[in-house]
Amino acid sequence: MAEQERDTRGDSHVHDALDTEEGKGLERVVRISRVAAVVKGGRRFSFTATVVVGNGDGEVGIGYGKAREVPVAVEKALKDGRSKLQKVAVRNGTLPFKVTGRFGAARVVMLPANEGTGVIAGEVVRAVLECAGVKNVLTKSIGSNNKLNLLRAALDGLLQLRSKGDLERLRGVAFEAE
Repeated sequence: MAEQERDTRGDSHVHDALDTEEGKGLERVVRISRVAAVVKGGRRFSFTATVVVGNGDGEVGIGYGKAREVPVAVEKALKDGRSKLQKVAVRNGTLPFKVTGRFGAARVVMLPANEGTGVIAGEVVRAVLECAGVKNVLTKSIGSNNKLNLLRAALDGLLQLRSKGDLERLRGVAFEAE
């Protein structure tokens, strides 16, 4: 009976849930690690998965999952990432202004770029930016190259962004039209 339950859970594809809810969803597995716990009988291995999920239109989240098998760890990470989706200000496929995200010893500098530039970024930061819907940006990572810290630094930078409407509400004034 337990064997049948495991088979049915494995057959349900985790990517379908996000696709049906929002029309389109982006998911990137950034890192899968094997970790070991030393117990009396030897080593007990499990796997951790770090993923980035987003809708490609200004929402992005980072998920982390741990399980005895890789697919289950990825499934847990995707569920965690979907529950942590956050709105970021993206303007015309790029960033409104230069921003630096920080987490631990990792820093990520992100600069807006002209149309056609593309996403100039490392593998980890690229995953966050593409899932958020950023199409043209220049980035530089400084300090630590730990993947999880770079993910969180990139997300920190994106969360610092404010749109024109946000600033007008915060300051209580209307800006002139450009």
